[in-house]
Amino acid sequence: MTEFLKQPLVWTRKPDQVEITRDKVILTTQPHTDLWQRTYYGFQNDSAPVLQTKTSEPYFSFTVKTRFDSKVRFDQCGVALYLDSENWLKASIEYENERFQRLGSVVTNHGYSDWATTDIPAGVKEMWYRLSRRGSDYCIECSGDGVEFAQMRICHLWEGAGEISFGVYACSPEESSFQAEFSQMEIGPCAWNAHQ
Repeated sequence: MTEFLKQPLVWTRKPDQVEITRDKVILTTQPHTDLWQRTYYGFQNDSAPVLQTKTSEPYFSFTVKTRFDSKVRFDQCGVALYLDSENWLKASIEYENERFQRLGSVVTNHGYSDWATTDIPAGVKEMWYRLSRRGSDYCIECSGDGVEFAQMRICHLWEGAGEISFGVYACSPEESSFQAEFSQMEIGPCAWNAHQ
């Protein structure tokens, strides 16, 4: 059993279709589910399902492997740290079209989201993520093999001190539904070393 699944887990908006076994979570997204707050688009979407555990540990890393069959624009699957509707972060691959999709992250502080991305081939259907915490600061990394990780982002959450919730999410902002699988979920010592 993976370390994450040994923890008490709580849904923020449980999906209609989900299967949790001793080593994986398989979630089927529902149409018109998303996470975004205000910036540029103006809308406030707070409907994506997020499966999380809580911790007050100030230094740790959470690693997860994702596998997904996304196929409609904005379908996404990844890792999340969701405190409330106006304070959260997520990292995922977001499908765009048959040529490319966007590997990226969103950080939302006090009700305003940003979005940092890089384009990757549409054929990528697996990705590892590692979320690391050092107090109120966070590092998000990704990997194609679960061994070599590359930094995606370092960020600060203004409400990210003390007890937090973190885990996995998937959603379909448009008229879509797909299956997202999360496995090899581990919680361990902080892999993000202190700055020297």
